[in-house]
Amino acid sequence: METTVPEKWGREMSFSEREVLGISPNGFHRLAYTQWGEGNTRDLICVHGLTRNGRDFDAIAKDLSDHYRVVCLDMPGRGRSDWLKTPLNYGPPIYMGDMVALIARLGGTEVDWIGTSMGALVGMLMAAQDKSPIRRLVLNDAGPFLPKSALERIAAYVGTDREFADQDDLEAYLREVHASFGPLTDAQWEHLATHSGRIDDAGRLRLHYDPSIAAPFTAAPPQDVDMWAIWDAIQCPVLLLRGAESDLLLKETAEEMTRRGPKATLVEFDGVGHAPALMDADQIQVVRDWLLA
Repeated sequence: METTVPEKWGREMSFSEREVLGISPNGFHRLAYTQWGEGNTRDLICVHGLTRNGRDFDAIAKDLSDHYRVVCLDMPGRGRSDWLKTPLNYGPPIYMGDMVALIARLGGTEVDWIGTSMGALVGMLMAAQDKSPIRRLVLNDAGPFLPKSALERIAAYVGTDREFADQDDLEAYLREVHASFGPLTDAQWEHLATHSGRIDDAGRLRLHYDPSIAAPFTAAPPQDVDMWAIWDAIQCPVLLLRGAESDLLLKETAEEMTRRGPKATLVEFDGVGHAPALMDADQIQVVRDWLLA
């Protein structure tokens, strides 16, 4: 299905809604994605954060669709993609397999990658593999060390299954739990809220993800996560974005990432925590300039 972007997003641009099949130990699952920039030969994959979905990237996808075919996936259990039958399968092994299926669908041998939080971690794991198809990697506020304290904060809200009175109620919740995204405009919060709700079988408005994505967090108490060996194996160029107030990507971690492994180019955004929403023009321009350099 082809959709035209509303006028508030600037110049008219269309995207299409598509699907590809992934697989887990319990069988196949349907993965939904939006595709922008039909006809372009360079591919850019955008992967969202833990409780988010591919429509978070609408603004940056539209901007980059003059150079790229931009593909924004709803990871399993989020957005329009299927929920997994076994909650503990929500993790990197299944996610990486899903990304391989998507890249195969695109038919190319090289892709560029923008990953926010969870999407950044999956991108790191993919880029560290031998003969990785990732050509250039943009990591948005995540790295090879994840502090226990930040994981505990995330665990406190992931899997929330509350009911909302209406979309305004849902938007108010998003403004509270994702305040660290930074000073977004009313239109930007409205956009996030529009794509963050689903109507359940009883007609109630709930968050647009499977509450069971929390299972890997509750299976064991959060601990510091060390993936420096993964980081050191990455060979492609890396742009590292950090919210200056982020508690997930610590400043000392980000600075160490510029000195070892692929030696990332670091850009920080003031007034933002975890994670930059990549909806503002200045944030988008940083990514655009680096990818197209």
